[in-house]
Amino acid sequence: MIPRRSVLRHAAHGFGAIALQSLLARAEATNPLAAKAPHFPGKAKSVIFLFMVGAPSQMDTFDPKPALKKFEGQRLPESFGKIQSQFTDGSTPILSSPWEFNRHGQSGAWVSTLFPHLSKCVDDMTFVRSFHTDSVVHAPAMYQVHTGRILMGYPSMGAWVTYGLGSESENLPAYVVMPQPEGTPEGGTPCWGAGFLPAVHQGTLLRPGPAPILHLKPQAGVTPERQRATLDLLQKMNAADTEPADAEMSARIASYELAFRMQSHAPEAVDLSKEPEHVRRLYGLDQKRTAEFGGRCLLARRMVERGVRFVQIYSGGGPVSIQWDAHKDLKENHEKMCGMTDQPIAALLQDLKQRGLLDSTLVVWGSEFGRLPMSQSGNGRDHNMHGFTMWFAGGGIQPGRTVGETDDFGLFGVGDRYSMRDFHATLLHLLGLDQNRLWYLHNGRNEKLTDFGGQVIRGVTG
Repeated sequence: MIPRRSVLRHAAHGFGAIALQSLLARAEATNPLAAKAPHFPGKAKSVIFLFMVGAPSQMDTFDPKPALKKFEGQRLPESFGKIQSQFTDGSTPILSSPWEFNRHGQSGAWVSTLFPHLSKCVDDMTFVRSFHTDSVVHAPAMYQVHTGRILMGYPSMGAWVTYGLGSESENLPAYVVMPQPEGTPEGGTPCWGAGFLPAVHQGTLLRPGPAPILHLKPQAGVTPERQRATLDLLQKMNAADTEPADAEMSARIASYELAFRMQSHAPEAVDLSKEPEHVRRLYGLDQKRTAEFGGRCLLARRMVERGVRFVQIYSGGGPVSIQWDAHKDLKENHEKMCGMTDQPIAALLQDLKQRGLLDSTLVVWGSEFGRLPMSQSGNGRDHNMHGFTMWFAGGGIQPGRTVGETDDFGLFGVGDRYSMRDFHATLLHLLGLDQNRLWYLHNGRNEKLTDFGGQVIRGVTG
C-alpha cells in the first residue's frame, strides 16, 4: 500500500506545485485565507511594497544636504563621534551629491534629478526622512524591515497582514513576491516567510518573464473533471488522518485547491498583453531598461485589482551590479537603478489613481538602511543605519507631507526618529489592524509584528 503522504508529495510535482505557499480551501471547507474584518475601519485594503535592495542614498534622492557641498573633501566634525558602518570608520572625506535637487508639486517636496517621473507624483506621497534600523549588515537589516527583528525565523509583515485580514481573492495567492530576475536579496526567503505562523501565510513567488506561474496548463489528457475527482479523493484521505496541528501538510493539501482555481483564472491575471498599448507604454514596457521592472509594477496593479492582499516587488538582487549598494561609482549605480525604476513606479501610482485604486492601495518605497555622507572608494558611500528615507502613497495616508529630518550632513535622524516597529505599526493601522490585537501564541508568548510595540506615525496617517 502506498502511504498517503507519498501520494501527496508526488502530486505536488503537478498542478499543486504552483501554489505550495498559499492556501484556499473549497467553499464547504474551512478557509484560513477567507477575508476577515479589520479591527477597525481601515483606509487601505492592500499593500504594494517596493523594496530597493542594497539601499539607495537618502542625500542623493529625497533628502538634500547643501552642507555636503560646502564641506566636501573635509572630514566630518569630531562632535559626531565614532561612526558605525560596515567597511568605513567615518574618517574618509565628505562627498557631496552629484545631482541637483528641486522642489516639486504644490507640496514643494524636494526630489533629486534622478527621479524626473516620480517628481510629478509628490503630491500623492509622504516622505519620512528619519527611519533607522539596528544593523549595518544587509541581511539582518532586511529582516528587521520585513519582520521587525534582525534575526531570521520571524513572520514577514505580508504574512502578518494575511493572517490578520485574509484575502479578497479566491483564485490567486493572498501574498505575492516578485524578486529581481538576477537573484533574490541577501536576506533571501525569510524576507517573505511565514515564520511560526501557519505555512499558508508565506509569500508566493512569481517568476520573471512571460510565464510568472508554472504548470498552469493541465497535462495532456487530464480533464477538469478528472482533476476534481483526484482532489476530492485527496481531501477525503487528508481528512481521515491529518493532525490538526500539521500546518505544513494542511497548506500543501489546500494549495491544490488554489492551483485548480488558478488554472482557470491566473492565466488572464498575469497576461500583460491584455493591457492597452498606452498603458504598456506608461510603464515603460516599450523600452529596454524599464521593461522588466515595469512589467512587475503592472503585474502588481493587476494583482491588487483582483483582490491580492500584499504584493512585494524587489529592485535589485543577485550580483552587486544589479543592486543599489553603491560602495563605489555612486553616480553610475544610482543612475542605472533609478533609470530602471523611476518611470515604472510613477506609472504605478498614476495608474492606481486613475482607476480609483490608490485610495485603497498603500504603496511603500524603502530599503534596509541609507548611506553615509562620507566617501568610500573615493566616489561611493558605505551603509548608514542611523537615518534614511522611506515614502508612502495611497492607502489613506495624508499626502504631500515630509515627516522627520536628519542632521545637516544626512547622517543621523534628529527630533522624531522612527524605528521599524513604528513603520509596521503605521502600516497595520492604515489597514485597520491594531498592533496589540494582532498576535500569535508561540513558545508560550503572544508574539506580535511590532514586538513590544511601535508608534503610529501621525504625520503619515493624519
